[in-house]
Amino acid sequence: MWKQDGMKVGAVILLGIFILLFFLLFSRFISIQVSGEVNEKDLNQYAEEIYHKEGVIEAKRGTIYDRNGDVIAEDSVAYTLVAILDDSVTTDEDNPKHVVDYETTAAVLSQYIDLDEQTILEKLKKKESNPKLFQVEFGSKGRDLSHTIMEQIREEELPGIIFNPSPIRFYPNGMFASHLIGYAQKEDNQTVGKMGIELSWNEQLTGSPGAYNYNSDIWGYILPYSEKIITSPQDGQDIYLTIDKTIQTFLEEALTEAEEKYSPEKMLAVVADPKTGEILAMGQRPSFNPSDRVGLEKNWHNEVVEFSYEPGSTMKTFTLAAAIEEGVFNPNDYYQSGQYKAAGGTISDHNQGRGWGPITFLEGFQRSSNVAMAYLLEKIGQDRYLDYLNDFHFGQKTGIELPGETSGKILYNYPLEKVTTAFGQGTTVTPLQLIQAETAIAGNGEMLKPYIIDKVVDPTSNKTIYKNEPITVGTPIQKDTAEKVRGYLESTVSAENGTGKPFKLSGYTVAGKTGTAQIPNPDGSGYMTGLENYLFSFLGMAPADNPQLIVYVAVQQPQLDVYESGSAPVSLVFNTVMENSLKYLAIQPTNNAEPKATKVPNFEKQSVESFQTGLQKKGIDVVIIGNGDKVIGSVPNPGATVLEGEKVIVVTDGEKTVPHMIGWSQRDVLKVIEATNSDYHMLGSGFVIKQSVTPGQIVREGEPLVVTFETYEESSTQENEEITEEDLPQD
Repeated sequence: MWKQDGMKVGAVILLGIFILLFFLLFSRFISIQVSGEVNEKDLNQYAEEIYHKEGVIEAKRGTIYDRNGDVIAEDSVAYTLVAILDDSVTTDEDNPKHVVDYETTAAVLSQYIDLDEQTILEKLKKKESNPKLFQVEFGSKGRDLSHTIMEQIREEELPGIIFNPSPIRFYPNGMFASHLIGYAQKEDNQTVGKMGIELSWNEQLTGSPGAYNYNSDIWGYILPYSEKIITSPQDGQDIYLTIDKTIQTFLEEALTEAEEKYSPEKMLAVVADPKTGEILAMGQRPSFNPSDRVGLEKNWHNEVVEFSYEPGSTMKTFTLAAAIEEGVFNPNDYYQSGQYKAAGGTISDHNQGRGWGPITFLEGFQRSSNVAMAYLLEKIGQDRYLDYLNDFHFGQKTGIELPGETSGKILYNYPLEKVTTAFGQGTTVTPLQLIQAETAIAGNGEMLKPYIIDKVVDPTSNKTIYKNEPITVGTPIQKDTAEKVRGYLESTVSAENGTGKPFKLSGYTVAGKTGTAQIPNPDGSGYMTGLENYLFSFLGMAPADNPQLIVYVAVQQPQLDVYESGSAPVSLVFNTVMENSLKYLAIQPTNNAEPKATKVPNFEKQSVESFQTGLQKKGIDVVIIGNGDKVIGSVPNPGATVLEGEKVIVVTDGEKTVPHMIGWSQRDVLKVIEATNSDYHMLGSGFVIKQSVTPGQIVREGEPLVVTFETYEESSTQENEEITEEDLPQD
């Protein structure tokens, strides 16, 4: 009885519980129906999150190419190396998914990433001291691995080694025009340019992202008859540069070689096409690899664009051009070298103001004489010279398609500043301004704007949407002036006393000008001192008669041997790049033929003028001894064979005179001694740096004639020793 009553009571309680649960569920159902919320979360919104799919389709960043279509920068996929250490991921001991052999894994990985075996092993063994450690990565050395490296490691079949893919900006050439190209990196799920072309052309390279929008089932598949909306991304535009990958490679290799040999504070170099203004190569040291940006902390600036400085004697190129254009330059006029008195100070030549006696203006230019430039400025006129500085666009930005360009500054307020500007001190310029101005010398007087962008192409339609063309920005000089300047620049390289001798090439004529600029002290108190504390440079073109390339190289504070001049590291870069580039461009050598030979004619019954003219037409350098009208002798003798460019000493029937022998070889001085039967005393060896009797002076019987020689190496060393004591920069 009690048992039946208990069962009834239990049934009633159970029924009550069910009724209560039903009521609660029904109330909850009604509440959800009315409010449309669960736990204060909107059900419609929740369902939308589960079944509605939408998102962004990233656009592909535009590719950067060189002028020939070789890739310089592109979007790619990189891989991060990961080692799984936790054995919980392994369900089959015969097929482990975690690292089981630390030593073998470390030994194999060290063959593919830039970490030694011991370092890798230490990372893997962190699991022993930290049992909860699930996986490890390998820092920067294990990130941004290429697909090729990833596949090679994968083929090793190392348990527990996996790869996480991620999109990156890839620079396949490594350290290659890095400050020009710049770099781009991920920022808020978008690749953004941070430097160089990547920065200044970021908008064109970026493109526009697309989007997708549709409803799906619980597994993510699109529902039948569901509206699917997809907006395709618009990929970024492709940019083709004027850079030539081959020439840029020549430049990078030469800069690296010079950096390793001379350890300079910095270097920069530019290669340009003088007929268009296109920049074919641009580089500097220190530099960096844009893929991992290693080395970027040493220098963030593009020195070719953002660096303005006192150029030194490369500026004399344009002073000479102004003098020729004004009709005031006579290469055969003499002036007294050594020192020049200017308002506010004294201008000295680079050999402690000793100079080389009275020399011609052409020789002064070849020797890079400051005093010659000061006298030329007198002839041009200071106000007129300022017009030429403006006509050559110094003190003005070139407008090249790169960020951060500076303009430099023409310092031309006081008399002394005006004189020093004529030979490259005080006034500051940029490498690009020098390149731009040099196009007027290399061409027909027309000055061309330098540019780096060849064209911009829509990758979808493959249509060119922008094409650059050469732009003439001025005509500072006439064609015949440009031709004359090139000739005089060529003589600085080919002449015995030319400062440009180290830049002579085999097979090609070079026209150019050296520069040795002082470097201001960081605190503004004058200039730095010391043999190496200069910016050594060369601005040159080749072939000299019809230039196809302009190359500018500047090297700051190289570490030189005691017998090396500042031209050593500069010529290493210039000569290598210029010669290799000319050959690559299939420019035929112009001076590789053997010199023409001729025989000295019989001088009997010939006047000095006719004898001289006949030999000069055959390229012979005729030196007249005496002031007579008839030829009475020659060295070499009539009938002897001489080569084009060789000196022939011609003796007249007048009083004996002393020729101008500065820069002559001992062989040529011996010809004078033989021809005149005079008592010359020769001191030293090499080339003449001093003669005791003024050129053109009549030789008196018994008068001592002393000729002092010096080797080129001695001259270079002395020049660098003496320049430290000068207040003004020279070559």
